[in-house]
Amino acid sequence: MTDEFAGLMRERAYVGGDWVDAGSEARQAVDDPATEQTIGHVPDLAAADIDAAIDAAVNAFADWRDTSPLERADTLLAWYRGMTEHREALARLMTREQGKPLAEARGEVDYAASFFRWFAEQARRADGETIPADRPDVALGTVQEPVGVAAVITPWNFPLAMITRKVGAALAAGCTTLVNPATQTPFSALALAVLAERAGLNRGEFNVVTGSGKRFAERVCADDRVRALSFTGSTPVGRELLRQSADTVKRTAMELGGNAPFIICDDADLDEAVEGALAAKFQTSGQDCVAANRLYVHRSLYADFVERFTARMNDMAVGNGFDENNAIGPLINRDAVDKARSLVDDARDKGARILGRDQSEAPGPRFFMPTVIADFTPGMRVAGEESFAPVAPICAFDDDDAVIAAANDTIYGLAAYVYTHRDARIRKFMRRLEYGMVGVNTMDITGAQVPFGGVKQSGLGREGADAGMQEYLETKYYCVGGVPSR
Repeated sequence: MTDEFAGLMRERAYVGGDWVDAGSEARQAVDDPATEQTIGHVPDLAAADIDAAIDAAVNAFADWRDTSPLERADTLLAWYRGMTEHREALARLMTREQGKPLAEARGEVDYAASFFRWFAEQARRADGETIPADRPDVALGTVQEPVGVAAVITPWNFPLAMITRKVGAALAAGCTTLVNPATQTPFSALALAVLAERAGLNRGEFNVVTGSGKRFAERVCADDRVRALSFTGSTPVGRELLRQSADTVKRTAMELGGNAPFIICDDADLDEAVEGALAAKFQTSGQDCVAANRLYVHRSLYADFVERFTARMNDMAVGNGFDENNAIGPLINRDAVDKARSLVDDARDKGARILGRDQSEAPGPRFFMPTVIADFTPGMRVAGEESFAPVAPICAFDDDDAVIAAANDTIYGLAAYVYTHRDARIRKFMRRLEYGMVGVNTMDITGAQVPFGGVKQSGLGREGADAGMQEYLETKYYCVGGVPSR
């Protein structure tokens, strides 16, 4: 334990407003991916402990649902202020357990906090409607009511923002929440719990249930008192959670895998495209579901783009995220490094040009030096798999229709990017790309006010914006008879 994190680092789970250990006293170690040194331990909660957390959320729901929207808003704003006041401590804690460069961690704290501010404002806008009746003696309308207890399973790549984007919406709607953070990054979630407690969420409205994600999912999916499940992670795990949720017919929101195309047309500003592609590919060391996964460059610009992109990539410093000069941090574990290496080896064996620094320069076992796979083809693994690493496959294209077809040739449909300045072409790409989000001449497409989500096997539902709050609301219709005539 250290004052570096301003008292926000806790080694207990947060259930029903109490800081608890596992009944079995089982604990899991958490390490720093940059150094592989253990930074602390958290409880590995057993099935009985998870059931107790569900009980706490159920009990809290009875009161939280009846709090006024204004009170919910004030609570979320108090939580928002706590995050902004402790921005640096939260960022440093995130870098310690997740590894991302400190500048990116600070940016994530700001992004994460923005969801509390946004949904505090939205809490007062869960409006029903009046429906015109077809006869004068009835009144028709709708009201919106909270779904109930919501279970939230979050990943390690954005350990704050993936929680606040879900929980902010759920709490604003009047739901109570059970959060199971990734085992690699539980301390960011527990730091949020410290600030939640200070903001007044201390009766089970917000619970952080540490330990096995598989065990957590089994318990919440089987319990019909948990009415909603929100998950961010891989498509295979999302499919399994949908199967597990079927028996209790839960409201599910799934933000799953991506395979984002980044398309640079012949009229693009090459300097802007290079900078945009670098940011889209290498933020969070490439460990981002909306990261550019395949780069398609018009043949007239291809050679120049590859040269400029590779040169700029090679200038990016790689190392511990606490060094402010470093732009690329470690991958989350050694398996991620092995996967990146296997994708590059597969592409090399199938004829691609591999560009970049030698992997022997990596500063540690969980680092992977950023790499360009030039001239990639559809038969290479990197064309179809989400790399989640600083690996940039690039190929040339000649025809808009052909590149749209190539971009859409995937089971995924989360985000896509296009660089072009022709109005007609912009409209064509926006409509024909089979993705839930399309960025045109920018890679900065996220924010609390936008509906984040994908199509096809990239997920179900949306997060952020009003659509994100709708995931936690039920529409109740009413018909009142005996209305006196005027």
